[in-house]
Amino acid sequence: MNLCRFRLFSPLLFLPARARLSKMGIQVEYNPDLALRKYDAEGRLGAECLPRRLVPGEKQIFLKRGQRNYWLLGEIPLLETEGDSRLSRPLASITILEARHHIMNGEVWTEGVYQINEVYDIESPEVHFDGFQKR
Repeated sequence: MNLCRFRLFSPLLFLPARARLSKMGIQVEYNPDLALRKYDAEGRLGAECLPRRLVPGEKQIFLKRGQRNYWLLGEIPLLETEGDSRLSRPLASITILEARHHIMNGEVWTEGVYQINEVYDIESPEVHFDGFQKR
């Protein structure tokens, strides 16, 4: 293997998808959580938003712009986003049951189903996740 050639291209492998401005290649985001807009956010489809009430055991549909990969073999936090990486503390612990990619209006979207496992009081100082590990 020619290590010189590998070193030349290896930095591109580790950049987040948004950091690469090129129209070439496959842009994929890896998400350690599911961040949705507040319930009934203006200009958003229902599946792009949090449900009105978070009820343990319920299954919900989600929709996110872009090609995203989520961890499917365990629990991840459900967050509220205002956009531009402004995220809330975990609102709930969820398990993503399925995720698929499709084209809608010429853009790639990720759609799936998640189940709510546990709902948190965001006012509580208790820590529920430590990185990827649920506490």
